[in-house]
Amino acid sequence: MDNPILKLFKENIGKKFSSPSPVGKWLDGTLVDAEEGLLTAEYMVRPDFANPMGVMHGGIYAILMDDLIGTLVFSLGNEFLFTTVNLSIDYLSSAKIGEVVTLKAEIIKAGRNIVHCECRLYNPQGKLLAKSISNLAKTHIPAR
Repeated sequence: MDNPILKLFKENIGKKFSSPSPVGKWLDGTLVDAEEGLLTAEYMVRPDFANPMGVMHGGIYAILMDDLIGTLVFSLGNEFLFTTVNLSIDYLSSAKIGEVVTLKAEIIKAGRNIVHCECRLYNPQGKLLAKSISNLAKTHIPAR
């Protein structure tokens, strides 16, 4: 494998998810799978993720999805970093405090300047709780 970032992610499957972003470290997930163009991670829904109704806040859904998508694009090992241009989320159901949710982010099309991704969030029973689409644009910031 000639992609050292993806290789590092593969070596850390089953361990705490080492997102490159500070907010990703705060989310404190576990990497479940890492393939070219696909990342899967799990996160415990903590009390500090909750809204006043006692379920996961919609903003946390967005942070989880945006961070995993960004990390997925980073895992491609591109020369330059990419940044989110848009993130559209369909909120379909609630995640409860204490549940472990699973997120699967996938690259649909990776162009030279724009990468289009999808992400899905599931509860422990496999019920789809939210889905998103996002586009990321290449910056002029070196990745290394």
